[in-house]
Amino acid sequence: MSGNGKGGSGKRSKRIYIVDVTNRDGVQTSRLGLAKLQKTIINLLLDEMGIWQSEFGFPTTRHETNYLQANLELAEMGVIHHTRLSGWVRAISSDVELARELVPNLKYINISISTSEQMIRGKWNDRYGFKDVVRMMTEALDCAHELGFQSVGVNAEDASRTSDEHLVEFTLAAKEHGAERLRYCDTLGYNDPFTIYERINLLARETGMDIELHCHNDLGMAVACSVAGAKGALDGGVNAYINTTINGMGERAGNADLVSVILAIKKSSLFDGEDVLDDAVNLMAAWKTAKYASYAFGVPIPINQPGVGDNAFAHESGIHADGALKSRRNYELYDYEELGRGEPEIIETGRNITLGEYSGIKGFRNVYEKLEVEFQSEEEARDILELVRYANVTTQKPLVEDELLFIARYPDLARKILTLDLSHITLKSRA
Repeated sequence: MSGNGKGGSGKRSKRIYIVDVTNRDGVQTSRLGLAKLQKTIINLLLDEMGIWQSEFGFPTTRHETNYLQANLELAEMGVIHHTRLSGWVRAISSDVELARELVPNLKYINISISTSEQMIRGKWNDRYGFKDVVRMMTEALDCAHELGFQSVGVNAEDASRTSDEHLVEFTLAAKEHGAERLRYCDTLGYNDPFTIYERINLLARETGMDIELHCHNDLGMAVACSVAGAKGALDGGVNAYINTTINGMGERAGNADLVSVILAIKKSSLFDGEDVLDDAVNLMAAWKTAKYASYAFGVPIPINQPGVGDNAFAHESGIHADGALKSRRNYELYDYEELGRGEPEIIETGRNITLGEYSGIKGFRNVYEKLEVEFQSEEEARDILELVRYANVTTQKPLVEDELLFIARYPDLARKILTLDLSHITLKSRA
């Protein structure tokens, strides 16, 4: 493979890569969201899981700027050493220019524009036509390359309600102007596994372009459509990329769940015997990643969630319990140990000191001593305490171990992540 750093010398079969969009689409969940520190921990956990790319935010949104820059510094330091950090912008040249201005070290972006007749008419009231959409996309794509972005993906919003003819035309134009891949967005969860397989297979054969699947769960088929679409891409001779969110978070009914997608690729009959998933994926980190996202979003993991739900490996009826005890393969398709489950978890049932925005130095030292963190001086300890207080102001819940350790290890970056710059806002006083 050329141009994406995934292949060495010699020919290699086409593969499926995971692009997690929790920090871009997941945080758009109505009534919910993540603090910048929480988004940072998500990126670190995705890196531990070997996820190929994290769409980590909006480079044209100014309250994201410090967080984005700090996470790029973590990547430059090698703390985030595997996962690429990519931004999302509208396919408008001025947005691409602003992204470069605000986040100058950003290497990867996806540019997005609506392609269906419904959205062209419904959003723009016939001010633009499909030809205008293609023109705006290619202009933004050219601009991104001129400004030195290393890789640019192109999103066809509402692709599932866009005609085959227009999709092929749009994709070929993106390819001609140097796009890395086409993101097929099933924005309303309209597709079914059979339809999306055929459409993606056709698009792959007609364009030869790597294809990324972005599926919503409005009809409960986001995971099924994602893996079926990926199969269509592979059968069509191109690489497939699947967008996921941790625990399926996202707008309306959510997106394709990260762990479920990985399990479907690794364990379902669709890919039985085929080694198609990115080798770097580390399912052993799935359990703690799902738990942290649940805590950060404040949304419990459903009891029947694949792989990470409380009942995913629970058996009660006589036949099932007897069968599972005789051989786990009787009623378990995969092992809980594969997801990093099975170790006892310690739960405090007595005195428990937590850290928040009003914590004092003694409680602070007690918590960090349990984490085996030592400070060089009283001044350093009080500086970290102050950062912990500010972090709690943003999360509004007790900080967990990963968050506390991050602040202690990278205090300068933590301070940047916790800082919001409002200097660009100029308000005129009213008499």
